[in-house]
Amino acid sequence: MSVKKLLLGVMLAALAATALLSAGQVPAVGSMAPEFRLPSQDGTQIGLSDFRGKWVVLYFYPKDGTSGCTIEAHNFQRDQAKYAAVNAVVVGVSVDSTDSHKEFCAQQGLTFKLLADTEKKVSAQYGSLMNLVGYKIAKRHTFLVDPAGKIVKVWTDVSPNKHSEEVLAALKTVK
Repeated sequence: MSVKKLLLGVMLAALAATALLSAGQVPAVGSMAPEFRLPSQDGTQIGLSDFRGKWVVLYFYPKDGTSGCTIEAHNFQRDQAKYAAVNAVVVGVSVDSTDSHKEFCAQQGLTFKLLADTEKKVSAQYGSLMNLVGYKIAKRHTFLVDPAGKIVKVWTDVSPNKHSEEVLAALKTVK
């Protein structure tokens, strides 16, 4: 990781601590997850409804290539077989471009879908958009969506280091 990316990650983390939420409310547990359609790193359009019949770990993250986002993505990648074993898929969303996602996936060996919310509408719809001194990025939030499309768990205080384990533990309790 370059010093520039590391510094950017540290700066984003520091700014995030003081950022003001500029999006709507986080959807409530028990509500239907808002539907969307966004391009993935391979250019295909992906919608939440494409995963009906599966558990969906829908996670929002600030920026490709930054330290916390890389750790979180690596942990989700490490646990892909565990998610598959419980009929779950991991889908990441940030406001980065598809080209940024493609590069991030290639550099980090990521095989799950990363979606480009460049218009920031889906992040706002999920109450996961914050303003960092005029620049809007996604907040680190995760939504566990059941096979019928209902939100069963929400994390708004996410630690990238242990989050995948938290999500897997929750999947064991809600099944």
